[in-house]
Amino acid sequence: MGRFVVHRAAQAAVVVVLVTVVTFLLLHALPGGPARGILGLKATRIQIEQFDKANGFDESLPQQYWSYLVRLLHGNLGTSYKLNQSVSSLLVERVPKTLLLTAMSTAVALFVAVPLGVWQALHRHRVGDHVTSSLALIGYATPTFFLALVLVIVFAEKWPLLPPEAPQGTSISSLLAHFSGLVLPIVTGAVTTLAAFSRYVRSSVLDNLAEDYVRTARAKGVSERRVVWIHVLRNSLTSLVALLGYYLPVLFGGAVVVESIYNYPGVGLLFWNAAQQSDYPVLLGVVLVISVATVVGSLAADLAQAAIDPRVRGALR
Repeated sequence: MGRFVVHRAAQAAVVVVLVTVVTFLLLHALPGGPARGILGLKATRIQIEQFDKANGFDESLPQQYWSYLVRLLHGNLGTSYKLNQSVSSLLVERVPKTLLLTAMSTAVALFVAVPLGVWQALHRHRVGDHVTSSLALIGYATPTFFLALVLVIVFAEKWPLLPPEAPQGTSISSLLAHFSGLVLPIVTGAVTTLAAFSRYVRSSVLDNLAEDYVRTARAKGVSERRVVWIHVLRNSLTSLVALLGYYLPVLFGGAVVVESIYNYPGVGLLFWNAAQQSDYPVLLGVVLVISVATVVGSLAADLAQAAIDPRVRGALR
């Protein structure tokens, strides 16, 4: 297990370095260079030269990349030119809120998807299975923004049961204090992931039901309930653990849409506003953090899967 951990950690470290290279080159890929892209088309040559000198863009690319790495190691992701605030402080303020929203959405999705997927597998090719699969496919194919708008129209305007806007606040406690405002964002974020997770659980349970250990357990007189919910479900969840780690970019992509529609003060809304205002330091900072989080999530998922089921260690190397 120790060798496997070292091997996967080394792979993750290499990917993180490549991510820093890509984000560094993205800034230099701006039309006219970083200074022109940030200052705008009306910037004069003198302004561009002063900006390049102040930010080290007049140095060679290797020197600039080394300085970029040093700044990253010190937690310096640059400064927002629109908000006049460091990107690091913006992320420290916004990341916990996005984690709260995505964690609750994912928890709701798993709470429904796991038993639903097992039920579908046990009733495969029946009417209930076909109906549930069709509804899951519709939920998966429905654009997140369209689902959010429908929920707002139905539950905030037609039937004013819930507020159309997420709660505003500077802390997690202030958001949770107005939990009714979180219901629609949570449901919106949970629907698409619920559809994907239920289909994945159904497929995994069907594969495990065909394994020899299930027939052996049944031959020994183990109850069907114990076979399904103890043996089969435990082995089926190993692949779902890996899926959660690889699903981080999808969750963030959904958070951008959900937060922008419900005006939720998280990283997704920060990214959306920065994209509209061409605030490149914020955009690249968010991209870097999400990319590194994806790498770390994939590593954690692989390690968790290997710890749960040692048979997969060889396949993950």
